[in-house]
Amino acid sequence: MTGAWERSRARDCPEQRRSKSKGGVHRETQSTHARARSGFCARVRGSAGLLCRSSRRQGSGVKFARGSSVMTQCARPGQHSEKPSSVCFISLDRMPSEILLNIFSYLDVVSLLCVGCVNRRFYHLTSDNLIWVKIYSTAFSSKRRYWKLTSVEETATCVSLLSVEDKEVGYWKKEYITRQISSLKSALAHIIMPVNPYTGLPVKTKEALRVFGLGWAIILREKNGKEYIMRHADHSVNDTSVTVVWYDKNWPHLATLSTLNLYGVTPLFMDQYLTPDPNSPRWLSLIGKYDLSNLSESTMMGCDGLIRIFCLNPGLLVGLWQKEDNLAFVMANLHFHHLVERSTLGSATLPYMLPPHSPLVDDSPEYGLQGYQMHIDMHGVGIFYLCSTFRNLFSRRECIENGYVKFVVISLKNNREHLPLIGKVGLAWRTNVFDGFIESCFVVDVTLLDEHRKPFWCVSSPVCMRSPAYPSDGSSFLGNTYYVDYMDKEGGVHAELVWIEETEEYFIVSLALYLSVAKINHWFGTKY
Repeated sequence: MTGAWERSRARDCPEQRRSKSKGGVHRETQSTHARARSGFCARVRGSAGLLCRSSRRQGSGVKFARGSSVMTQCARPGQHSEKPSSVCFISLDRMPSEILLNIFSYLDVVSLLCVGCVNRRFYHLTSDNLIWVKIYSTAFSSKRRYWKLTSVEETATCVSLLSVEDKEVGYWKKEYITRQISSLKSALAHIIMPVNPYTGLPVKTKEALRVFGLGWAIILREKNGKEYIMRHADHSVNDTSVTVVWYDKNWPHLATLSTLNLYGVTPLFMDQYLTPDPNSPRWLSLIGKYDLSNLSESTMMGCDGLIRIFCLNPGLLVGLWQKEDNLAFVMANLHFHHLVERSTLGSATLPYMLPPHSPLVDDSPEYGLQGYQMHIDMHGVGIFYLCSTFRNLFSRRECIENGYVKFVVISLKNNREHLPLIGKVGLAWRTNVFDGFIESCFVVDVTLLDEHRKPFWCVSSPVCMRSPAYPSDGSSFLGNTYYVDYMDKEGGVHAELVWIEETEEYFIVSLALYLSVAKINHWFGTKY
């Protein structure tokens, strides 16, 4: 900003200095350019944020008054103003547009967009086509930029520059942002293209999240329409999912809230070699909508001495303080399947829509009921209790009941299939003040592949262990029995666990998978 200010040749305000002489005191008015100072810094306060990021030199600078575009000149060390009236104020709003355009032409894209938020005049000035056509040409120049231009190409370039002003104001700004979004989406699609043949999921999902600075945010809406947006405070990447957490000291009161929307957040301008700027422009992609009125006893999963936790499908966990009945934290569990697409390709109002599926028709009488492969993870936010893969799962028409097909994954009668859960089972939580551990609750990640090794049903959701209303006849003699259930419109999981007192660990003695008949018919083109 220093160079931009000096190049603008804006006049400084007159300043009176006193110089002592033998005959007394002599007042002298210095010329503007003689008193030009080299260390200037501009900063916009208020809604616009930072105007530029130039370094501040100690003792001298140009500062903006709070909430306005007014600059005050600061004295150097050792120089003291004799009167408060000698301080000079310069209003940017009164500066000629030519000077402002010259200043704005030295800003980077992020700073330029931030300055455009100050007022209506700055918005129109920062949308100047001459500024943005230069940015556009620099960012998306031809591959032949290192070649020597011919006279014909030079003439064509001059004609195109002359026609810049023929476009409406902001035309090249829109062109640049549109192409920037398109190029970023193309780069994301390219990086997630390779698929692991064993898991059916993209190989570089973790790399895409890191390189492109993808994040998540929630928007809390009050009943009167007021909204609060919060960026995630922490996240952990698991084998097949990511767990995202929000916590804060100043949550809005729960009684005033109506809905919670979950969004993916993508930086619009991203350098893969630099850390994403949290203040840079970003776009939102809707992932899910949740009704906070559903936080009731029916959705409560567990509690400890400080909080109670509630589950809202799909995959959202809400923690409330025991005493105040206010928000403590929000936790979202997102499966890797189409995670990048859901976090980037949706809009602020509509989620990403899956591409249409074309079924592969087969004449087999049991087509769509065999050849499945399921991978299941059970973890408590970074602590894994079970990671196992089951192949060649099958079922029969006789197992269809209430619109679901049952697949037996672990049989109660086969002791060799029973699996232990390693470690103390529970869900770890934390805020910026407290942390804790809720027993008998954890997160289940399910990745189900069809016989062609394509993802058929994928889910990541918190679950809890509950004592059955009626003890099971087959496993009750081993110890205390607990059930774990999850169900949605496409599928579900039912597990039966037994607590072994001698070894102090849980064993999964029965595991069943349920798939919707409507989902199978749509996927395979069958008519069960």
